[in-house]
Amino acid sequence: MTLTTSIAELDPACAEAVEQARSAAVGRAGVLEVGEYLGVAADDARVATHLFACVHPGYPGWRWSVTVVRAARARVVTVSEVTLIPGEGALLAPAWLPWAERVEAKDLTPGVIAPTAANDARLEPGYTGGEAAADADPAEASQIRAVVAELGLGRERVLSPIGRDQAAERWLSGPGGPDTQMASQAPAECATCGFLIRVSGSLGRIFGVCANELSAADGAVVSLDHGCGGHSDVAEPSHGVDLSAPIWDTISVDEGLFD
Repeated sequence: MTLTTSIAELDPACAEAVEQARSAAVGRAGVLEVGEYLGVAADDARVATHLFACVHPGYPGWRWSVTVVRAARARVVTVSEVTLIPGEGALLAPAWLPWAERVEAKDLTPGVIAPTAANDARLEPGYTGGEAAADADPAEASQIRAVVAELGLGRERVLSPIGRDQAAERWLSGPGGPDTQMASQAPAECATCGFLIRVSGSLGRIFGVCANELSAADGAVVSLDHGCGGHSDVAEPSHGVDLSAPIWDTISVDEGLFD
């Protein structure tokens, strides 16, 4: 016995019922919003299924499926079924990421802890002892850290050249850098502003901290070639001009003329 399968032809009337199918999906979706149209497929003679994306963040990869049907010798297409179905990969959990990789820039909120790896290239030992001084083994390194902490000789780790370079790149490309609309319309650069507080160390050759409460950058790092309208050398506009005494007095009267 030989089994044969046939592929149903897509009914034109069912295929054109896109807006009817969308309206049915919207009426059923509620807060699970209906997104872009994904296409149509024939299920049987005069039966077709339209697919729409589900844009709800809780259902990534899911689709709204709307089946429409047209009776034999009928012109009217009716909606048979509306359901939410998973698309390819929608039921698979996302690839697991370690916590250190999951927390990205600006993700830290109150209570969130982001440990720094011992081999973080942005940091280096901040006291005498070289790279070995930051290791937990051998025991001498631990003793060095204890002595440094007790004497208050400085921080255990400080920025490495890589860390300083990465910070400089972020700050230069950020809102306090030179390539912003604020800086392009400023009357002068921050390097000549009295409100600039210089940063110590090598970064001080490029950056400072703004101390002008009227500036949007108040309390933030700005590059020396940044600028804003609150520059300290901008003079207050004059509100008037003091008039000198008139050359010819036409106001006072000399009483001796009438004697």
